[in-house]
Amino acid sequence: MTDAPAAGAAGATRPASTRYARIVLKISGEALLGTRAYGVDPAVCTFIAAQVAQVNEAGTEVAIVVGGGNIFRGLAAAAKGMERATADFIGMLATVMNGLALQDALERTGITTRVMSAIAMNEVAEPYIRRRAMRHLEKGRVVILAAGTGNPYFTTDTAAALRAVEIGAQVLLKATKVDGVYTADPEIDPHALRHDTLTYSQVLADRLGVLDSTAVSLCMENDLPIVVFDMNRPDNIRRAAMGDPIGTLIHGGPAR
Repeated sequence: MTDAPAAGAAGATRPASTRYARIVLKISGEALLGTRAYGVDPAVCTFIAAQVAQVNEAGTEVAIVVGGGNIFRGLAAAAKGMERATADFIGMLATVMNGLALQDALERTGITTRVMSAIAMNEVAEPYIRRRAMRHLEKGRVVILAAGTGNPYFTTDTAAALRAVEIGAQVLLKATKVDGVYTADPEIDPHALRHDTLTYSQVLADRLGVLDSTAVSLCMENDLPIVVFDMNRPDNIRRAAMGDPIGTLIHGGPAR
């Protein structure tokens, strides 16, 4: 994997022992299912929290954007006749539930955590305010950014890219169930090959689908590198955050 280009100039100064000073970790709602058919598996939250705690303790500032597909998928509901904006708002509420579950797991490791929601619900989460989120990060708190962008018709991938650019993160880490981006679906095509690196333009032109096109375009416009990796392998979240060469790097330079 080649070095990621510098990004997020507004971010904090990088600690000497880490690759990135500030990261955004995108976790899908489905990742929280574990072996369940619905809802949140506390064991998965604990698995994620233990690695995020290691990253935080090493000096890297961590923001997490979580999806809600384990509870409700707005696009699927819209396809069955529900009004799209209503379906998307329900999905945003699901991300807040997931954020609270992750907060509980993180705070059980001793890491101070804040859930910030793009939809006001002051009894359970702080409102998302960019400068306040950055201040929490500077104080060493993990920030969970819930409710997407607060607007329908946008995915949580786009929310992750937007928040990463807003808070000056140096990389967007996309945690998935596969170990990178492939030439085809590796579960269907045994001959599919994994890319070590890709350019934003290749992802968009080939419609690889690892993130939605709006998220990729936003990262491209702001020179924000993306790392796609398998979150189910032990220690991979920590390794990705430390800059180890795992998964697929998507950036603006030449692909390898």
